[in-house]
Amino acid sequence: MNRRCVLPIATALLIASLAGCNPQLADEGDGKPSAAAGSSPSAAAPSGAAGGGPSEGGLPLADAIAKIPEAVEKRDGYERDSFKHWVDEDGDGCQTRAEVLIKEATTKPEQGERCALTGGVWMSYYDKVEVTEARKLDIDHMVPLAEAWDSGAYNWTAERREAYANDLGAERSLVAVTAKTNRSKSDRDPASWLPPAEAAHCLYASDWTATKLRWQLNADDKERAALVKLAAACPDTTVQYEAAP
Repeated sequence: MNRRCVLPIATALLIASLAGCNPQLADEGDGKPSAAAGSSPSAAAPSGAAGGGPSEGGLPLADAIAKIPEAVEKRDGYERDSFKHWVDEDGDGCQTRAEVLIKEATTKPEQGERCALTGGVWMSYYDKVEVTEARKLDIDHMVPLAEAWDSGAYNWTAERREAYANDLGAERSLVAVTAKTNRSKSDRDPASWLPPAEAAHCLYASDWTATKLRWQLNADDKERAALVKLAAACPDTTVQYEAAP
C-alpha cells in the first residue's frame, strides 16, 4: 500500500466517527443556518401574536373590541316580536329558557312534565346572588334584542333573528340572572349600564364583546368608548367566540 494514502484515509475515518457521536458536526459546513434549539419550520408567529390567528386562550379584550364593526345605531321599526322566542329547537320538550336554566344551575333542578323545573340552585353573576327558585330568574340576552336590532339585526331575516334570540350555540349569549338586574339593564349597552357587582365587569365586557363578534353586530362611538375603558381596567381579560352559522 502507498504510505502517503494511509494518513488521509485514517483522518477521514476519524472525522466520520466523531460526526456519528455528535450530529451537529455532520450539519456544519452545509451552507444553511442551523435552527435554534426547540424551533421548527412550523414554529412561526405564535397564535395570537403578530402574524398569527386568535389563540386558544382568546383575544385580549382590547383587540377583540377593535374588531367590532363601527356604525351608527338604527332603532326604526324595532318590535320585540321581531325576535321569536322561546322555542324548542331540538324538540326535546324544553324551550330555550329551560335549556339555559338547566345548563347554568349549580345544583341541577328536577325536570317534570313539559320540562317543568323544580328545585335547583343558580348564581346570578350580575349581582352575585344565589337563587333557589327558577321563577325568580330571567334569561338575559347578553346583547339585548333592541340593541341587536339597532346594531344590524334590522337587516336580518326573521329566521336569523329567531336564531339569535334562542342562541344556545355559545355559552354566554344567554345568561340566567335575577329578574331585578335583567330589568334594570333593559336594552342598555355598557355605556349606560353595567352589572351592580363590580367583580363582574370584566367578564361582562368579555361576554358582550364576544356576542357582538359572534353575530357581527356593530358598535356606536359611545358603546365602543365604554368598552375600551373597561378593557383598560381588565388587562388580563380575553375574549373567545365562534361566528354564528
